[in-house]
Amino acid sequence: MVLYYDCFAGISGDMNLAAMIDLGVDADVLISELKKLKLSGYQIKVSKSMRNGISGTLVDVLLESSPKPAFQLNIPLSATKGASQHKHKQVHRSYKDIRKLIEDSSLNDNIKKISLGIFHRVAVAEAKVHNCEVDNVHFHEVGAVDSIVDIVGAAICVDILKPSKILASAAIQLGSGMVKCEHGVFPVPAPATIEILKGLPVKTGGMPFESTTPTGAAILAELVEEFTDLTNFSISKIAYGLGHKEDAKPNVLRVIAAETEAKDFPTEQAMMLECNIDDMSSEVFDFVFEKLYAAGAQEVFVTPVNMKKNRPAFVLSVLSPVSLENTLINIVLENTTTLGVRTYPVTKHILQREILTFSTSLGKVRVKKSFWNNIVKFKPEYEDCKLIAIQKKLPLLEVIRIIQTELKE
Repeated sequence: MVLYYDCFAGISGDMNLAAMIDLGVDADVLISELKKLKLSGYQIKVSKSMRNGISGTLVDVLLESSPKPAFQLNIPLSATKGASQHKHKQVHRSYKDIRKLIEDSSLNDNIKKISLGIFHRVAVAEAKVHNCEVDNVHFHEVGAVDSIVDIVGAAICVDILKPSKILASAAIQLGSGMVKCEHGVFPVPAPATIEILKGLPVKTGGMPFESTTPTGAAILAELVEEFTDLTNFSISKIAYGLGHKEDAKPNVLRVIAAETEAKDFPTEQAMMLECNIDDMSSEVFDFVFEKLYAAGAQEVFVTPVNMKKNRPAFVLSVLSPVSLENTLINIVLENTTTLGVRTYPVTKHILQREILTFSTSLGKVRVKKSFWNNIVKFKPEYEDCKLIAIQKKLPLLEVIRIIQTELKE
């Protein structure tokens, strides 16, 4: 199953939870899992409602100290609840406190990993905005109980649904206007939101309020593999998570569950960066390769060519994630003699991959498994084979042959 986030009206943490429940996640199971956090003082209210004629699910996180529902439509926007507001006293927690809360819980490892990944993105953004160390970040709205529930709840839902891939629309709607938060009044998008989404496709002005919050932004940044309007799947279910704003445009998050055609390989968009170099020592390429890979290049290689007047030269090719195009171009221009870089988009048709650990007669070895439909490939990790060859004083090729034979068996 593929999940597709259609963020035409942005995304907030509770809109995401509402959409997941609308998609089929059992609310009782979600609440039961959240209890493993040992976080008290709140209740989750799930209800059906309408936005501009669209029926969907609404989620409210209510503090037990609040005698009335914890939201009102006429209150100022919260820095994390712009699209869905909760009126109650916000609890201040440090990133260290939140990390410990999650790590000490009885949630499974996958939920912990996803939750910590989302919170880390918010912490890094807040640290940059407020000029402090990540571990010293003190969350305000994001450290509140409701936002902890939103983020950990998002991880629980992903663990329950187990999508093979998560996609999102090509541009995330951020909204417009001003937002009032702990540190004052800021322009939309809030500083943390725009920092989290740096390098990702966004657009503004579509909604007259903060439509994407830091929590929503971090969920997308952590979970989404590809932002695209080009989809190739068969829709199986459509879900709507409702926000708390009333506007001419529906304040909803649409999430689509779909199935890919079995014959279609998973795809991923990337950029190919190329330049011709005929006046640089080939030794320099080693340094350039290291810089590019360290910055996130997916592949780097050179191809010998002949240029005008039959001069021997090299074509430097860099396969780049779309979000890193400018970063990698800058590295090429700074560290080679080329005067320019040409770029073009490419579509990668890829096998799904996972790293497994096998016990062999020579010891434990990490193996990369690549698969799709009836195609299955295994490749032992080079560094593990190299270490075994050194320890057992065997030829490397013999180690690889033995391991591959045992994998086939």
